[in-house]
Amino acid sequence: MQPILKLNNISYSYHSIHGEIPALDNISFDVLPGEFISLIGPSGCGKSTLLSIIARLETPEGGTISFYHPDGSIHYPRIGYMLQRDHLFEWRSVYKNVLLGLELNHKLTDENLEKADEMLRKYELYQFKDKKPSELSGGMRQRVALIRTLVLEPEILLLDEPFSALDYQTRLSVADDIYTIIKNEQKTALMVTHDLSEAISLGDRIIVLSERPATVQNIIPIKLSLEQKTPFTSRSAPEFKSYFNMLWKELHHE
Repeated sequence: MQPILKLNNISYSYHSIHGEIPALDNISFDVLPGEFISLIGPSGCGKSTLLSIIARLETPEGGTISFYHPDGSIHYPRIGYMLQRDHLFEWRSVYKNVLLGLELNHKLTDENLEKADEMLRKYELYQFKDKKPSELSGGMRQRVALIRTLVLEPEILLLDEPFSALDYQTRLSVADDIYTIIKNEQKTALMVTHDLSEAISLGDRIIVLSERPATVQNIIPIKLSLEQKTPFTSRSAPEFKSYFNMLWKELHHE
């Protein structure tokens, strides 16, 4: 299968008045259409920076990034970016928050408005469309933020610790919701996380980065013997503990 995204020898350094700090060193990997990739590594190794480079918010100092259409042609795709917090505007209704990206991109067409309505209904938020974000639970806010991103029809989703602001019980439930929506919408996703259980339960593959300057230390395919995988049911899979121990050793091998 042709990858949708290909990174080849990406390098990057942080620059300050105190000098240069190498952050990423020859990072290379492919992402297939529809894959959910978990990206883990030690704190400060450059995981979020790598997402910013993929999103073209930062420019690599070396290497290339290529994006491919299903027909094999190279193009730059639409990218959706979800940060640690939902960044909903409290003075706007849920519906107006969902439409924000469409407004900013001058895409408030009848077709896109219909799509926004459809997604709010599909993911059980339509009855809350006139509410303010402060009236929603943390999980509902994250669903609103994801729908706001998806109505722009991104081809690739970048998720930077999207559940880290939630308490443990809520993040288990929200992870299920977000994973289901992404898979239903057949989106390709890359997620940065520090939570090993989260990385295993959501990821089709896990990319392990080393200490800074980060290199690709390992790429681990996740195969769980489950009839129907969800982030919650994955934690009960017989292979789950083995993957957890493997990742722990990868991050603490020294």
